[in-house]
Amino acid sequence: MTTSGTAIEVNHLLKIYKGASFPAVNNISFSIEKNSIFGLLGPNGAGKTTTISILCGLIKLTNGNAELLGLSIKSSAEEIKKQIGIVPQEIALYPSLTAFENLRYIGNMYGLKGKELRDKIKDHLEIVGLLSSSDKQIKTFSGGMKRRINLIAGILHQPKILFLDEPTVGVDVQSRNMITEHLHHINKQGCTIIYTSHLMEEAENLCSDIAIIDNGEIIIKGKPKTLINENNSDNLEQLFLKLTGKKLRD
Repeated sequence: MTTSGTAIEVNHLLKIYKGASFPAVNNISFSIEKNSIFGLLGPNGAGKTTTISILCGLIKLTNGNAELLGLSIKSSAEEIKKQIGIVPQEIALYPSLTAFENLRYIGNMYGLKGKELRDKIKDHLEIVGLLSSSDKQIKTFSGGMKRRINLIAGILHQPKILFLDEPTVGVDVQSRNMITEHLHHINKQGCTIIYTSHLMEEAENLCSDIAIIDNGEIIIKGKPKTLINENNSDNLEQLFLKLTGKKLRD
């Protein structure tokens, strides 16, 4: 599916945490096209999570504005929340509930019920290879299995925009491949994806567009292959280190 237009428009976004000497996000502006997979990349503490948290309505901005699907985060936060999905870095599941019970509970929160919900859960579990484990408690799952359920929890209600914070961190190669394949699948169905990761090779292969943020500012934005070529780099990781430096970030 191809859809023209802008999914997210960020204008002079500023966030200064109380007591901080410098802004966490410093007057940034950028846009994200509909139906793209957009990678927001940067070192630890660069401003990635703060930016995404503002766009999702989880924290308040200090100044500026942003629009998601034409809706302002200042005046339409509740309406925006109905149209977005969030897959956090932390596993947001109940360990003592089964995979099916977790997904049913989350589906109910979005107003999904009955056969429609059961069919959606079954379809997603089948796609990610976990249908046979649907009645097992989450606490018995491996890290990769939990990540796959975590992803389903964020997309059950078919959001128009999906935010992913390190969706494949700490998982095996097979689970990572399964997750990225599923992301491509839902993107082709018309879901715009905003993704953060420290895995540059994965980002280079997955994302149609990227922005690199450091010290709260966007330092480069564009299509990965174009940026790599324009900056005489062999790959995205080399470009990333060239722009952000090799100094350790804790």
